[in-house]
Amino acid sequence: MESTANITAVINFRKTRIAPTPSGYLHLGNIYSFVVTAALAKKTGAKIVLRIDDFDRARTNKLYVQDIFDTLNFLGIPWDEGPRNMQEYEQEYSQAHRAGMYAEALQQLKDSGALFACTCSRADLLKLSADSIYAGTCRNKGLSLDTDNASWRIRTSDTKELVVKTLQGSVKATMHPSMTDFIVKRKDGYPAYQLISLIDDLAFGIDLVVRGDDLWPSTLAQHYLASFIGENRFADTTFYHHPLLVDTTGHKLSKSEGATSVHYLREQHKTPADIYARIAAMLNINASPKNWEELVGLMEI
Repeated sequence: MESTANITAVINFRKTRIAPTPSGYLHLGNIYSFVVTAALAKKTGAKIVLRIDDFDRARTNKLYVQDIFDTLNFLGIPWDEGPRNMQEYEQEYSQAHRAGMYAEALQQLKDSGALFACTCSRADLLKLSADSIYAGTCRNKGLSLDTDNASWRIRTSDTKELVVKTLQGSVKATMHPSMTDFIVKRKDGYPAYQLISLIDDLAFGIDLVVRGDDLWPSTLAQHYLASFIGENRFADTTFYHHPLLVDTTGHKLSKSEGATSVHYLREQHKTPADIYARIAAMLNINASPKNWEELVGLMEI
């Protein structure tokens, strides 16, 4: 969405965040995003909050939670607020401690009348759309929100103008097609990512969000949600969407590709300098930075 080159900060921010999901070992793409976040935090005076997105307990593994701490410390990536170890994470910072906030937001959405129940499965969606874009199957069925095995969706508009503040000015857009009538409460009863991320950013006072280009639809969805729960302050949050780190085939990196995980590279006795040099090579930078600050200097963020 935005160029990473020659960003000139003209204002200061209070807080930004890094928000890994413990569903696999952190890979080089995650590290690149954290480095961009650290760079912009340093440039704008923002404190960095570590938020671990662990509300999806079915995908959360303590090994992957520990990997977050191990990797950040190994690579020297700083953070100012949030857990420093497994004990602090479990006792104070797990998203389970904020379940009441998510429930309150869901109740506000329910009271607004903007929600509807949907019993469609993932297979049902694929039958109607190869890219799983929701076709509105249950939108007008009038199903009770208490229907068994139903998710809650919010009725979206493809004409409502959304305004997103970025480092390069405000961007006007409408809802991305992939977020048509997106889910806010899953069939298992848990709140969905879009709602959780919004509430957490508000709870921690985040005013600068750094994320990959692929999450632009999420940014729009979260702005849409904020307007339904009376959180106008979210509109004042500034966003920076950076390009993704890709493999040799041009595909974004994933946690299923073990060879790009820092855990794997450490097992191969790679040093932090080796890892930063590898990221630089993937960015077509002909240099060998030894730490994240040297990499940032080469990236000219």
